[in-house]
Amino acid sequence: MGKRVDRLVIQINPQGGFKALSKEEPILKINNIEVKYHEVILVIKGVSIEVPKGGIVALLGANGAGKSTTLKAISGLLNHEDGKVTDGSIEFMGQRIDKIKAEKIANMGIVQVIEGRRVFEHLTVEENLRVGAHMRKGGRNIKDSLEMVYNYFPRLREKRNETAGFISGGEQQMTVVGRALMTRPKLILLDEPSMGLAPLLIHEIFNIITRLNSEENISILLVEQNAKLALSVAPYAYVMENGRIVMDDTSEKLMQNPDIKDFYLGLTDVGGRKSFRDVKHYKRRKRWIT
Repeated sequence: MGKRVDRLVIQINPQGGFKALSKEEPILKINNIEVKYHEVILVIKGVSIEVPKGGIVALLGANGAGKSTTLKAISGLLNHEDGKVTDGSIEFMGQRIDKIKAEKIANMGIVQVIEGRRVFEHLTVEENLRVGAHMRKGGRNIKDSLEMVYNYFPRLREKRNETAGFISGGEQQMTVVGRALMTRPKLILLDEPSMGLAPLLIHEIFNIITRLNSEENISILLVEQNAKLALSVAPYAYVMENGRIVMDDTSEKLMQNPDIKDFYLGLTDVGGRKSFRDVKHYKRRKRWIT
């Protein structure tokens, strides 16, 4: 089970310097949740995660570990897939949200950027962005919000009148992140933003993610298979395997952890990628009850 992140967190800004995240109550608390599909298939098994207000937290793990399901449990999208939080609770800004509908959760300030660059292919880039603005209540007007998005993504300004289905994969990823920004979120759930992108585009998008966190004070829960990349932007991270949190710590400590180096960073000479459960010395350190 993850441990509470209640210490002072120092986050490095990409422009240099740092900001201190306060010890106040986390913006998101996942408390020992279980998730089942079709009321039978247990997918998430006692997961606890916290995201500090104004912080970035990474959730790492291989395909099928349960990362995307965890995000859908937060955003309420599980209900559209016959999934349900059957135990535990999820709190956002002190309010329990695991029993309410996705639309209300979105109106509270949580937006999920689903993996796979889900643009509305028949709409223009700007029309895609405007869709995001219709999900919010109040806030700045659409023109101001569009200008903010274009300032972060200048390429979208150039492509604003082009059909979204015909722009590049990187531009589509920028579009879906921009569409999320149009909702004026307090918390963004990012699901595999680097998937299928060229290295230069990945670097560009992650630089913008860190800027959004620093300049707009948007909290971010980042799901990412590229552990090295995720740990470079998130001060704290959780590692998930088989529906459980098997490790959590500061990114600095995880980068030095031999198991993380072996299984996720590829920095050791051990051949092949194994499961944490195959490592006897790791079993002695695991923090859940079997």
